[in-house]
Amino acid sequence: MGATKTDHFTDSQNELAVLAKALGHPARIAIMEYLLKVDACICGDIVNELPLSQPTVSQHLKELKNAGLIKGNIEGNAICYCINEPGLEKIKGFFEHISNHLAKKRNECC
Repeated sequence: MGATKTDHFTDSQNELAVLAKALGHPARIAIMEYLLKVDACICGDIVNELPLSQPTVSQHLKELKNAGLIKGNIEGNAICYCINEPGLEKIKGFFEHISNHLAKKRNECC
């Protein structure tokens, strides 16, 4: 059996790709923005904030959680979601690395 595409890249590159893919949908960006805005764990209000059905919102929450960008805790019959800061730190670190590199190389190309 052949190697998968991810076998050719580092663990760090694969982790960042999973995070980027999870943020690759406007509904997921909206969910992240909402969680940042309320700055608290949210149990059921997310569905009321988006023009999407409850099952669709649940699927987007699942993708964000699987990527490590949000975390969810079961409270009674609901799952409460909030931002998972370590997941965001990985993305932040990547963009800081790019920004620092570009700042050093400013005006040296094209």
